[in-house]
Amino acid sequence: MIRAMRFSSKTVGLASAVVTVLIWTGFIVIARASASRGLLPLDIALARILGASAVLLPWAWWWMRPARQAGEQAGSLWGLSPLPLRQTVQTGLLGGFLYAILAYTGFVHAPATHASVLMPGSLPLWTTLLAWLFLREKVAAARALGLGFIVLGDVLVGGASLLMAFDGGEVWKGDLLFMMAALCWSSYSVLVRSQGFDAVRATMAITAFAFVCFVPLFALLVGLSILPTQLHQAPWSEILFQAVFQGVGSVVISGITFTQMVRHYGPVRSTMITALVPGLSALGAVWFLDEPMHWNLLAGLALVTGGIVFGVRQAQKPVAAPTLTPTGGQP
Repeated sequence: MIRAMRFSSKTVGLASAVVTVLIWTGFIVIARASASRGLLPLDIALARILGASAVLLPWAWWWMRPARQAGEQAGSLWGLSPLPLRQTVQTGLLGGFLYAILAYTGFVHAPATHASVLMPGSLPLWTTLLAWLFLREKVAAARALGLGFIVLGDVLVGGASLLMAFDGGEVWKGDLLFMMAALCWSSYSVLVRSQGFDAVRATMAITAFAFVCFVPLFALLVGLSILPTQLHQAPWSEILFQAVFQGVGSVVISGITFTQMVRHYGPVRSTMITALVPGLSALGAVWFLDEPMHWNLLAGLALVTGGIVFGVRQAQKPVAAPTLTPTGGQP
């Protein structure tokens, strides 16, 4: 009976791809919707960390239990992280702490349509540049052309909001924060590649660091009335939803499904599949949030999506890890 319930590799790969794309798309739309419902960016970040920690920290502690029983040095942060302390701090700062704060703060200032272009669209750009700079990876001419499309798409979106800043507009602040969030996640991705960490251990490490450092600091600053919060005014259903979707969904589930997708389709085809995220999330923002779709956003989406697909297709011959992406599924 158990054998009959087993799914084929093709079915698992397809299901993983669908779940990954849906969660990454939902992350952008829901984060923007949440920014206008009362919770502050750091409130959502706290819910994300607590939701992910509820699953990953017991898992990590149990995973390293045999090593501890054997008297071996297992991980760091009192057995909550499977990585050494230095690597835990590095990955945790980039992939957990800074990424969440920058992304959620960006949604306060800029619409989800902008995030659709500037966050997932910028990941291949930053990752390629960082890999070229620190890992000495070569960038083929065709791939560079694809990155040029991405840059042009980013300029069309971010440049328009920057021009409106002279008239008092604040959307440019969100655009800048989205770009910085993408840079942080790309830095984390390159670090994980250079150190050879697997996705599960790295995700456990960034969650452990965020839990140990961010949660106590947040509680202290709120208790001293230094940091504002809306948690005490928000309904428990809202907080629980954020913890489940932002933490369990965006961090844990999409981290696992993305890894499964890469195992089945390979890094190149997986990156092409995730190229659907900018367009789908932009359509979701228009449909669910009534955000306008101006010509520069349409052009930016077309350029970014085309740049990802074109650049990755041309990268099939060189040896390369995925140039996109959130692992820990993170969006």
